[in-house]
Amino acid sequence: MSTAISTPTPTSTPSRPLSTKLRRAAWLAGALFWTAFAIVEGVNHGWLAAGVAFAFLLAPDFALFIDVQGSAKMPRGGLSPRAVPYYNWAHRALVPFGLMLVFPFLPVDAPALFAGLCGWLAHISYDRAFGYGLRTKEGFQRA
Repeated sequence: MSTAISTPTPTSTPSRPLSTKLRRAAWLAGALFWTAFAIVEGVNHGWLAAGVAFAFLLAPDFALFIDVQGSAKMPRGGLSPRAVPYYNWAHRALVPFGLMLVFPFLPVDAPALFAGLCGWLAHISYDRAFGYGLRTKEGFQRA
């Protein structure tokens, strides 16, 4: 009687297409750029600008707390459908980028606000680089 020893075969995860890898690398490069820009703004304009940049770096994820009880009832990785519009709005890169484009034409001089926009774009870019995107109306990551 012989017993065969089975060796487990390595399971390989499917590799991502090159376009996805390049897109994520581009988002990571953008995230590093916007982080550096926010740091430079903080150094040039003081602690207020640095604090606002840091706050805006964290702020987009506050949308996750809009309906904590509803999100707790969702399957793993799901977000309450009530929180999805706020989350998606806070994670659209065109919002802070558009505000940056009109910023020079505003009648205010607020370098802390510009530093905050850099932090906001850095957050969105890091999310995209690490595979977190916008959500479906049901609350799950879009493919």
